[in-house]
Amino acid sequence: MRTFWPGSVLSGLLCIAVTAPANAQPDAVAVAESLFNRGLADMLAGKFQTGCPALTESYRLDPRAGRLFTLAECEAKWGRTATAVARYNDFLSLYSRLSESEQLKQYDRYKLVLEQRDALAPLVPQLTLSLPADAPAGTLVQRDGITLEGPSLGIALPVNPGEHVVTTKAPGGPTHEVRFSIEKSEQKTIELEVKLPEAPPPATPADQPPQQAALPPSQHDEGASRTPAPTGTSGRRVLAYVTGGLALGGLIAGGVTGALALSESRHADEDCDDVGSGRAVCKTAEGKAAGKRAKDLGLVSTIGFGAGAALAGTALVLFLTEPSSSGSQASAATGAQAGAAPYPPAGTMSWSLLAGPTGGGVVVRSQW
Repeated sequence: MRTFWPGSVLSGLLCIAVTAPANAQPDAVAVAESLFNRGLADMLAGKFQTGCPALTESYRLDPRAGRLFTLAECEAKWGRTATAVARYNDFLSLYSRLSESEQLKQYDRYKLVLEQRDALAPLVPQLTLSLPADAPAGTLVQRDGITLEGPSLGIALPVNPGEHVVTTKAPGGPTHEVRFSIEKSEQKTIELEVKLPEAPPPATPADQPPQQAALPPSQHDEGASRTPAPTGTSGRRVLAYVTGGLALGGLIAGGVTGALALSESRHADEDCDDVGSGRAVCKTAEGKAAGKRAKDLGLVSTIGFGAGAALAGTALVLFLTEPSSSGSQASAATGAQAGAAPYPPAGTMSWSLLAGPTGGGVVVRSQW
């Protein structure tokens, strides 16, 4: 049971001047004395919400035994048993460091503190806070604004009776708050809850490209195979270029061999008579040979000019009949959408060159 001293005795103990040496500056002592007087008056009037904080600040500015004793009494009268017991223990620790003469002056307070502490200690509530096993590392725990580190979790700690607020916050997660009340002498254990960071929402079909969201994987592959890849120069145009080149070569060959045939013919005319009738009479074998060469070169020139002209006409037809690239791609895409088989588009051509000991040519294949 707590021992209640007579009011006159307690008032005297509260107001006794403290003879312990002060380490505070004169200005701080004056402020501390003013706060002490105001806090004592509020405590005696039952205004503990203002009296105890004033006494706390007074003791911080001028830490004397008398101020600490009065502060402990204020906390005890306010019902903050855990804080009052802690303040009584602080006084006993300070008392043990005083000199014998100073202890003698504080002896009455010392006896009262022992009785008050022993009476209040059984009334102090004990609270155990623990985190769940899956709480992420770095989770912050605060009780009434005071951060509790790992060693303070999982064990019973003294708290004042009344309402308390405990918050938890995982790294990157929201703050979770729990409020509870605890009574005198009560022992309570609370397993805290931790809110984890919210996972990003899964992708929805609306976030995907329209074709990817509408077709299953098998149809994606099929549609990709039916879509024609963009091309540069078409096969028909390449063939037109090649044909035009061959035509130019044929014309050049015809021109060269024609010039050579004319030269040989002039030589034969100088050495032979009656050349145009086919029964030429030549004075020398060389003139006769020149006439034969002129005949052969003339035949080659005629073939070259003919082939060049024919190839030039083919190249011109290929250029004029080449379909536009946009039309080919549109027709291929239409066939793919309709489910048609991937046949080559109209106008696809292939070519090859033929050469042999007796002649040559160009073979052209086309799908119309």
